[in-house]
Amino acid sequence: MPTLKDIRVRIKGVKSTQQVTKAMKMVAAAKLRRAQERAIMARPYAAKLKDMLGSLSSKVDTSLNPLLSGRTEVNKVLVILITSDRGLCGAFNTNIIKLAYKTIHEDFADIHSKGGASLICAGSRGFDFFRKRDYNIVKGYPAVFQNLDFSTAKEIAETASGMYLRGEVDRVIVAYNEFKSVLAPNLKAEVLLPIAPETSAKESGSDYIYEPSPSAIIDVLVPKHLNTQIWRMMLESNAAEQAARMSAMDSATENAKDLLRTLNISYNRARQAAITTELSEIVAGADALSS
Repeated sequence: MPTLKDIRVRIKGVKSTQQVTKAMKMVAAAKLRRAQERAIMARPYAAKLKDMLGSLSSKVDTSLNPLLSGRTEVNKVLVILITSDRGLCGAFNTNIIKLAYKTIHEDFADIHSKGGASLICAGSRGFDFFRKRDYNIVKGYPAVFQNLDFSTAKEIAETASGMYLRGEVDRVIVAYNEFKSVLAPNLKAEVLLPIAPETSAKESGSDYIYEPSPSAIIDVLVPKHLNTQIWRMMLESNAAEQAARMSAMDSATENAKDLLRTLNISYNRARQAAITTELSEIVAGADALSS
């Protein structure tokens, strides 16, 4: 049974931890607001680019652009995994790593068994996980979210498109956390290449005059589309990470409060037991002296 000193030391430690988790929750809430604004601002531009690409691709031969034409047979796959650089964010990294693992080992099990699966890891957690297990990591960005910049997204997009054009991969998939709300992240594994833009009904019924030509415009839009999509996914993942950390720190603070209540009850019981024991010894000693 723990002594009064042991319980006091533990209460002090739990109070210190509670102060840390409360401060981390407030910091994550401040970062979440900024990250959420950036993610929401990037969505309309990325969606409009995709709509324009869908409208143009219906008017040209997509086989002229290799990034728009799919391969008849998929023998090699590239998975771009976006995780966080730090922990203390609940199951944020575990869930997205499980999704990437499932994509490689279940959806492309035959390709992985032949050594045709490769990875690009943005974020320290995913990079460390797959590096220790000897996966084929083409490139790693272990500290990308400490200084999140568009140039990193552009570099990832150029690496993936270059591998696709050279025939080193036949499909590129991005696994990331899409920010939906604080309590409900949305795990996604989207096909980045080949590009299969959806044509909306509004765009398909419109008739425009293009200058210089639809094919020339597509050649310019495709790299912009890839860069923007990777950048949007990284912003979404960053916002989802801050939301997960804020939720995890809030739960940790509440758990510390419950633990303090339990420890205080145990401390009071132990103190009462010690007082009762001392009184009993005093009474027994007084009886012994009087007899």
